[in-house]
Amino acid sequence: MSSGTSDLNIENTNIKTASGVSLDEHKKTLVGSVLDLFAGRPSLKKLQLWDDNGVFQDPITIAEGRKQYEAQWYGLQAAFSEIERLHHEVTSGGNPITMDLRTRYVVKGIGKEQTIDSKINIFHDKDTGKITKVEDKWDGKLPDSSLMNAFRKINAVTVPKVVGVPKSDEEDAKLGNQ
Repeated sequence: MSSGTSDLNIENTNIKTASGVSLDEHKKTLVGSVLDLFAGRPSLKKLQLWDDNGVFQDPITIAEGRKQYEAQWYGLQAAFSEIERLHHEVTSGGNPITMDLRTRYVVKGIGKEQTIDSKINIFHDKDTGKITKVEDKWDGKLPDSSLMNAFRKINAVTVPKVVGVPKSDEEDAKLGNQ
C-alpha cells in the first residue's frame, strides 16, 4: 500500500490515540504524514500517499486534485513563520480516521499568532490505501453557505498560481522538505 515511515521521512511517528482506539501501521503512516503536513513539513514523497484526485477542505479552501492540494500544503511554509502542534489525539481508527488537533500559527511578516482547534477527518481508499480526502474542521465546523464555498474554491485555484511546488525530490530537498 505505501512506503514505510522511514522511506517517507515522516517526523510525527508518536501517534497519540484515545483509549480503545488502535491503528495499524498503514494508518499510523497516514496520520503521521498528515500531522507533518499540518506542521508545514510537506514533501513530494509524503504527498504520494494521496490519491491524484484527492480533496483537502478547510474553512478557507476546497482544494480538489493534486495541483490544488499540494499548493495548499506547501503554502503553509510561505504563510507562517512558526507552526507548533500543541495537541493531537486520534479519536477513531475507522474510515475516516478522526483526530482532534490544536495548532498555533504565527503569520509571517506581521507576527500575528492564532491557535486553531480542529477536528480532522482522513478518508482513505481501502484498496489503494491512499488518502482521498482530508477535512480540517475549525472548531468542528466547515462553512456551508454557497458564498463561502465560492470563496473557498477561488482560493484553491489561486494558491497554486502563487505557491511553488517542487517538481522533483532534488528540488524538494533543497527546500529542506525531505
